[in-house]
Amino acid sequence: MTNTDFPPAADSVPSSTTPSAPATTDAVIGLDIGGTKTRGVRFEDGKPVADESVGSSNVQNVSPEEAARNLAELFGMIGGGAVGQVYVGAGGIDTDDDAAALAALIAPHVPGARITVVHDTRLLLAAGGASTGVAVIAGTGSAAWGRNGRGEEARAGGWGYLLGDEGSGYWLGREAVRHSLRRMNQGLEPDELTSALLASCGVDHPNMLIAMFHSPATGRRFWAQQARLVVEAAGAGHATSQALMDQAGSDLANLAAQTVRQLGLEGPVILGGGLGMNVPRLQESFRTALAAAGITDVRVLEQEPVFGVLQLVAEQE
Repeated sequence: MTNTDFPPAADSVPSSTTPSAPATTDAVIGLDIGGTKTRGVRFEDGKPVADESVGSSNVQNVSPEEAARNLAELFGMIGGGAVGQVYVGAGGIDTDDDAAALAALIAPHVPGARITVVHDTRLLLAAGGASTGVAVIAGTGSAAWGRNGRGEEARAGGWGYLLGDEGSGYWLGREAVRHSLRRMNQGLEPDELTSALLASCGVDHPNMLIAMFHSPATGRRFWAQQARLVVEAAGAGHATSQALMDQAGSDLANLAAQTVRQLGLEGPVILGGGLGMNVPRLQESFRTALAAAGITDVRVLEQEPVFGVLQLVAEQE
């Protein structure tokens, strides 16, 4: 059984908290579960004492069996057992059932612990030192979530790779494939981006990318990893890659602006995720597009989202 932290509205981000006995320890475990990896940090007396990463345990990206194996490996490294609370941020938490299913995979490792599962954008906002504002994730996928001073919540995007994920790693990887196929159809030789993509995929002709893209053997994580090729080509002056990076930043800014307007906020907007934290051109495009919309309090996350867990746990007290 699980119950929600708050009544879910149409535009809210679901969460789930397991009922439990009173905590018997000050230990808190924070989990940040993305499309590519799961990061876990064990905090004792408010300080991190273990910090490890394993493969994804997000069941939208891997099978429940693989998710369970990865969680078992992670808890084997950071320790389970006598833990007061586990606070989890994960992509793809769109319903209370999503949250409850993930909590059920975690519960055997931390008997008696309180387990709270929320959308991973909540971790990001807290890690940015803000209790109100809008968090934007640009990683394997993309999403924006925010909360205002009245406790109202809103989100934009986060629909998954088949419906959205604009500006994400997957989006950039897919656009690199589309660019390569368009050139092929026009009878043009592979350019810098296409050549890099072919080499990374281990094929020698763009036509082979079609079957590879649709094959279950590759999948979302593989194509999201190809985003690095677009980033590298843009840095080397490749015009199409630069345009893709600028479009990604603009699309992410649109998600943020939608959420800001829904909540009646002026900011802050905090950008995180692997792409958001590490790609200056995307950050610049993001800031420029938001400035054009009149939003100037824009920050790039300076620490990993999982370190926002202690603030979120404190807010539950």
